[in-house]
Order: sequence, then structure tokens, then C-alpha cells
Amino acid sequence: MEMKRTFDIIDNNLINHQREDALAVKRNGKWEKFSTAEYKEFIDAFSYGLLAMGFEKGDKIVTVSNNRPEWNFVDNGMSQIGVVHVPIYANQGFDEYVHILNHSDARMIIISSKDFFEKIDKPSRKAPKIKDIYSFDNIKGVSSWMEIIELGRKEKSKFEAKLKEIKESISEDDLMSIIYTSGTTGLSKGVMLSHKNFVQNVLATIEILPVEPDGKFLSFLPLCHVFERMVNYLVQYRGCGIYYAESVDTIGDNIREVNPNGFAAVPRVIEKLYDKLILKGKELTGIKKNIFFWAVELGLKYELNNANGLIYELQRKIVDKLVYSKWREALGGKIDVIVSGGAALQPRLARVFNAAGLPILEGYGLTETSPVIAVNHLKYPHMKFGTVGPILDNVEVKLAEDGEILMKGPSLMLGYYKDEEKTNEVIDDDGWFHTGDIGEIEEHNILRITDRKKEIFKLSTGKYIAPQVVENKFKESSFIEQIMVVGAGEKYAAAIICPSFHYLHGWCGKHDVKFRDNKELIQNPKVLARYQKEIDKINKRLGNYRQIKKFELTCSEWTPETGELSPTLKVKRKVLKEKYKIKLDRLYGYTDEDGHVGIPD
Repeated sequence: MEMKRTFDIIDNNLINHQREDALAVKRNGKWEKFSTAEYKEFIDAFSYGLLAMGFEKGDKIVTVSNNRPEWNFVDNGMSQIGVVHVPIYANQGFDEYVHILNHSDARMIIISSKDFFEKIDKPSRKAPKIKDIYSFDNIKGVSSWMEIIELGRKEKSKFEAKLKEIKESISEDDLMSIIYTSGTTGLSKGVMLSHKNFVQNVLATIEILPVEPDGKFLSFLPLCHVFERMVNYLVQYRGCGIYYAESVDTIGDNIREVNPNGFAAVPRVIEKLYDKLILKGKELTGIKKNIFFWAVELGLKYELNNANGLIYELQRKIVDKLVYSKWREALGGKIDVIVSGGAALQPRLARVFNAAGLPILEGYGLTETSPVIAVNHLKYPHMKFGTVGPILDNVEVKLAEDGEILMKGPSLMLGYYKDEEKTNEVIDDDGWFHTGDIGEIEEHNILRITDRKKEIFKLSTGKYIAPQVVENKFKESSFIEQIMVVGAGEKYAAAIICPSFHYLHGWCGKHDVKFRDNKELIQNPKVLARYQKEIDKINKRLGNYRQIKKFELTCSEWTPETGELSPTLKVKRKVLKEKYKIKLDRLYGYTDEDGHVGIPD
């Protein structure tokens, strides 16, 4: 059966890929599984329920939910009757919630739990078009989504023919979802995506995914994010079962329980995974510790296509048996692929995990491109560390004169909802979408991202700095959780550093550094000296003008909830510059230690 709409995936699976664990989730200590047939019944029941409630093609429904099978039931149940799904992050601020609820014209909200209800209840009262809130979990005083399901089951005979008629009328070009991009400044924009956008992205990447139809995938990145959502469609189309992790904190346990063939992750998750492995290695003693770090050293030097020669490959085989095999076991023992997206992955991580037989395929794209523009394949020469891999076959890419990546293709959005002006700002008269990213196209049509166009800044010396490149180098340090490099119009680059407090507290314990709280900790001379040592070490790997000359530490973590990071863990530069204005002024001598205005050197 030809796939043109996202809901065709489940209809196709009923014919070709029926399984007892099409979707699974761990609740109350047990894995609850849904067969393909049960999945389909829930979808149709939800569609019938919405039709009985008077929903029509083009109506909007907002969801605020964790990853769970019910998300798929309502997603497909909406799409097959032309109702537009507006999934949003739970960690939005009040004003952003109000903006999305009103701007999207949503009629209804579906939330997953009491926590999410408490976040959206008050903002929903500022959105007059919202008529109802339903919940997946049972919450006192809140309608259950099962009321819609039961209504649909009751009214099935009345709406069965109508559902079939509506499904047949839905075109691949119809609006299927609006995803609000968080952006790093201002209120978010609603990206309009069609069935075709997602389906064509799935079809272009399906043969690159090295997972068999009987495989299992673990899912933990938010399904409201375009990256995880597309992977969700992709692995279902492959015929795999999807297991939803209990939470980000239980990923390790859930991996060992499910033994999945793969998962998608943002680089920060992969960085933390690597850090955990290194901490385990540091706990070893004697020859075991030496062998462990020999394995790490070899992994960091890994090159594809046996480019390091026979002796290196023999050494890698030895450490594979002694060390890498244990890493694979820690991830369930069956990982065929880790898909990395959402931000730039440090090349050293791609090297070390691939060396260990844990292939990481880094890709690149935007919400506006549904999302994949390019992705690394499993094997040389179509995998290259430090790049985002070959451009997809059904996508056109060219570089503007300033190096900006321009894209055309069937996965390009319909536009921004109710914002023709902003749509025209990013899609030119010839139909090219301007990504805002700077890049290079290399041999085998491989794309390399060098930076964000808007974030590149110039020092007063005339030298340009691409902050993300510098930041990624410094985030390799176990001491640094996040960092923002600054220096536009100044003589030198400086940085605001958010420490990795978990690691730093451990270091303090070993070096007898006493502190009452993090505020006192970041002013401790021993701590400052240790960070200076770390910065000096990394600076040696950078050109002189890109080196960090001064730094300030923060006493609190940066999170999406507290506003310093976007929901996909990107640094919100504007927010940070406002929040840490005093620290920034101090870095360039505009104020002294006590905050008094001074004269810079």
C-alpha cells in the first residue's frame, strides 16, 4: 500500500507488520503493551469520538504530554479526520502557553498528567476558544480522554462510513500539524507541516535506518519535538515496536530491560552517557583502569575505513573484548544505531562510540524541514565524523554567497501559521528556505555545519568567532555543563560558564574544598584556579583570537524550566545576556568586583 498520509503507516502495518508490542510503556513497574490491532481500534474510536463531538477538518487540538502510546492514538485519530495536532512542550512559561493557545485557535487541550494540568490550567483561562481539557491520567475534576474513546465506540456505526469518506478526502498536502518553534528570542512561531512533509522525510531516510522490521526502539525525547516525532513515524513504518521510557532518569534501566535496537538522542544525552562511562572507568584500579583508558584513548583516535592501519585495528579488537563489549552490554547489548540530532554532536563522541560498536548517525535539520536535511549513513564513505552526512536524495541544498545553507524539497513546511511576513523572510521568491546555518558541502554530497549565521560575531580586532564551535570544545570538559561565549565588539572572547555541579561537588570532596552553597563554591579560589587550568588546557587547541581570556561561573544550573535553555537544550543567548549583565560587564571591565562602573582597559 502506498504511503501518502501519516495515518497510512498504521493501516500499512495492519497488513504487513502486525505485532503484539506495536507500542509499549512502563507504568506501575510493568511494561504495558498494545498490539497493532489495539492501536488501530483506539485511533478509530478517538476519530469517531471527535466526530460525535462536532470536530471538523481544520479544527485544532493542543496536547501537552509525556511520551506514551496514547499520544499516538490521538495523533493518528486527529490526522485521519483532518483535525490539526498542536503538540507543545510542558516546560513553557505562562506567557508562551497563552500565546500558543490563542494563536493556534485550538478548541481543546489534552494533557497527560496532574503536573501538566497545573501548568496549563491558568493559561487556558486566558484562551477563550479553549472549551475543554481532557487528561490521559485520572485527575479529580478533569475529564478523562476515555470519555471520548467510549463515545466513539458507542457512535461507531453512525460515523464509520463518514470516517472512511473523510480519510479518502485527505490529501498529502493538507495541514496535519502545527509545531511551535521555541526560538531563542521572542514568542514562538507556528510551523505548519503537512502529511507530505513528514511522509517524504520518512521515505527518504527509511533505507538509511539500520534496524530490521522485528526490532525495538526506545523513545524518551519529547514527541512534541519534530525530531523524535519523525523518528517515531520512521521506526513504526519500518515495523518496529516502540517502547516509551518511564522518564529521562530511568533511561539506563529501561534500556537494559527492553534491549532495544536503537534510540534517538540529543548530544547532551550522549555526552552524559559518555561521562558516566568515564566515571565508571575512574572507579577501577590497577591494570583494569589502565586498559579502560587505553580503550578510551583508542576510541578517540578512531578513523573509518581502517585508516589507522592494521596494528591499530588489532589493538581495537583487544579492547573490544575487554572494554567495549561491556559498554554495549550496559546499553542492552543489541544497539544497532543511535540517531543524534537537535544540536551539533562533538566529533570525539561520534568517534569513540562508533569505535565501540555503538554506531551514532548524526543528522541535521529544522522544524521547518520536517526535519531531516542530511544524515550520516552507517558505513564509509557516507559517514564522516564532524559532519551531518550526505544530503537526502529528495532534498536540494545550495550555499548562498555567505555560506548560508539553502534548502528545497517535499519536506519543506507550508509556512508559518498566520504569519505570511515571517514566511516570506525565510522562503525566498525562488522557493529556497534560508536555514540560518552556515555550512560547506564536501565529497559524496556530505554537509558540514560550521555555525549559526546570526550567532557569528566580530571582535573589535576584526576577527570573526563562531561561538558554537568554541563552546563545543569547552563542553568536552567534565567540569562544564553549559557555556556561552561572548565578545561582539570587544577586544577578546570571554565566557559565562555553568558548571557541572554534580562533577564539581565530587571534585571538591576529593580535594577537601568546603562550601555552604553553590554561591560560595563558585567564588572559592581553589575552584576558580581549577577552572582556569581547564580553560588554559582547552585554549591551547584554539587559535589565539578564539581563546577564552576571562570567564565567570554561575551558581545555578541552566534548564528549559528556568528559561536559560530552549526545550531542546540550546543556549538562549538573549536571556542569558540579560540575566548575567553584571557578570558580562565585569568580564570587560565595565564594572569592578563590587559592581561599580569602571573604565575598560
